[in-house]
Amino acid sequence: MRLDKYLKVSRLIKRRTVAAEACDGGRVSVNGKAAKPAHDVKEGDIIEISFGEKKVKIKVTEIKEHVLKSGAADMYEVL
Repeated sequence: MRLDKYLKVSRLIKRRTVAAEACDGGRVSVNGKAAKPAHDVKEGDIIEISFGEKKVKIKVTEIKEHVLKSGAADMYEVL
């Protein structure tokens, strides 16, 4: 699954366009490397997102195309 779509489906970022802008701006890294919006996300990847001063580091546990709001948090584990 594309990185920008994963961020949207898992509800880490609310809109896919905002997720793509964050990736293009260098605020998202996958496994320690800056990632583009089209980067292919796999289970076990470590994603780090910078929201201003705050950094969020997660591990991908599941990849699903569609998920309910209540199940979105099951797609990742906060590190």
